[in-house]
Amino acid sequence: MPVDHYENFPVTSLLLPARLREPVETIYRFARSADDFADEGEATPQQRLDALAAYRAELERIGAGEPPQTPLFRDVERIVREHKLPLPLFIALLDAFSQDVTKQRYADFAELLDYCRRSANPVGRLLLQLFGKTDQASLLQSDSICTALQLINFWQDVEIDFAKGRIYLPQDEMREHGVSEEQIAARHCDDGWRALIGLQIERARALMSSGAPLARALPGRTGLEIRATVQGGLRILEKLQSTGCDMFRHRPVLRWHDWPALLMRSL
Repeated sequence: MPVDHYENFPVTSLLLPARLREPVETIYRFARSADDFADEGEATPQQRLDALAAYRAELERIGAGEPPQTPLFRDVERIVREHKLPLPLFIALLDAFSQDVTKQRYADFAELLDYCRRSANPVGRLLLQLFGKTDQASLLQSDSICTALQLINFWQDVEIDFAKGRIYLPQDEMREHGVSEEQIAARHCDDGWRALIGLQIERARALMSSGAPLARALPGRTGLEIRATVQGGLRILEKLQSTGCDMFRHRPVLRWHDWPALLMRSL
């Protein structure tokens, strides 16, 4: 499962039960389009924030029992009603995307986790609502998986994010390891860089491992879908580590030849 730009959603997977494909696809369209407002194109920061505010207004209409004004949000309104999806989870995603417009540095890992709490964890919680698995233990395991996937995406895309003016590496840990922004610009991978990224890899791996029992608790094809997602994220970490943490020249992605091993691991 590619870990990039909400592509970790199981949108068209045949593993996903047929009854869930339409609501999952709607959640994906919401998150992907809102994320694009924050990331893509040549819009000004204010234009990006205005577009996200328009999405928030549509969610407020749904919450007030008023009809949405756009086709996407008519679909959102339907799945919210049919599956009792919590609107605050959609709003949390918009908060994170708005933060991407206004915040480009993170002082420490705690700040980064707070961002993941809003940018990634709501997706897993919405899916669990669809799956009918909303006990506290499952929600926390889902949070661990989603945070790990978000962090893995950051470590994949250090260069891509830097080109957009953003650094998701904790600033205090950059200083501790002697890593500067100039070093990122120069794409220079020294011992300090490898130690810094190695720490991030181990954190993401630990989070993924702590959430992995959720995939074994979910039944049938749903559980297999989540196990494949977990294994895909772990494989990305393996690839990143094997390159000496050089995502500049060897950005880790999943290829067709990774899938047989991932499916075997998932089974």
